[in-house]
Amino acid sequence: MPTSKPRIVITDYTFADLERERQVIEGAGGQLTVLQCRTEEDVIRQASDADGLLVQWAPITRSVIDRLRNCKVIVRYGIGIDNVDLAAARDRGITVCNVPDYCINEVADHTMALTLALVRQVTATDRTLRTGQWNSQLDRPILAPDQMTFAAVGFGRTAQAVLNRARAFRFKLATFDPYLPPSVQVAEDIAVLTWDELLSQADVISLHVPLSGKTHHLIDGAVLARMKPQALLINTARGGLVDTVALVDALDKGVIAGAGLDVFEMEPIGADHPLLSCQKVIITPHVAWYSEQSMMMLQRMAAEEVIRPLIGQVVRNKVV
Repeated sequence: MPTSKPRIVITDYTFADLERERQVIEGAGGQLTVLQCRTEEDVIRQASDADGLLVQWAPITRSVIDRLRNCKVIVRYGIGIDNVDLAAARDRGITVCNVPDYCINEVADHTMALTLALVRQVTATDRTLRTGQWNSQLDRPILAPDQMTFAAVGFGRTAQAVLNRARAFRFKLATFDPYLPPSVQVAEDIAVLTWDELLSQADVISLHVPLSGKTHHLIDGAVLARMKPQALLINTARGGLVDTVALVDALDKGVIAGAGLDVFEMEPIGADHPLLSCQKVIITPHVAWYSEQSMMMLQRMAAEEVIRPLIGQVVRNKVV
């Protein structure tokens, strides 16, 4: 046990309050400092002596990490960790963790909500009706789910939850995951496809992979051109997985039929972003993760994780 109280710094947050973090950290003998850092310089100036960091959106770059004198652990509020330089943390021997299991059901539900709204053209017909047009003829083709293949890119916990929901709506199921361990059991009704097979067969492609150098712009203009003309693209994972300029161009030209996005390359998106004027995409402002329950879980689980290694316990969700 350390002889002095470990100092935990929350670099930034958007929660209504931090009472859960305070209870967990101070209850375990830690000292909590709360900041609202926006830049590298903010973190370096105010948190360089922290024993542990809880991070939401602040940039934890190599420049920051190199100036952390005492830091042993960095925990990201959420699943994605692309604002933390993992290589720099590894070089310094700093443990990096995320919270990968706090909003699986919420993201899966939101993914299906976007999918069904596009399949049934809910937002498009709502807009038409509000202009005074009573038009019961939807844009063609209109396929029933049991005639459509729903493919998840990735086969982690969220992807599996999404496929379970898609099964209930009678979609044919498929997945593509080049890192799928042989030990993972895939249900008999889920086809395991190659990348080429996925692009040629899927009517709905739903992304559930982390953002990395290998997955940045996984969906670009060339990939979109290989998808079915009636295909729908769903992204509730990370905005950088999709080249949004290429996506808008593909939607405007009818290369694919529609898209549902909850995440974007730059957030918030600018007022002049072409996605805002594209009629074939449903966009939501990075809210798929949210419910009252999931937010409480996120705050508590992140706080529990950051204090563990500082009081002699083993972390549960180590990334590096």
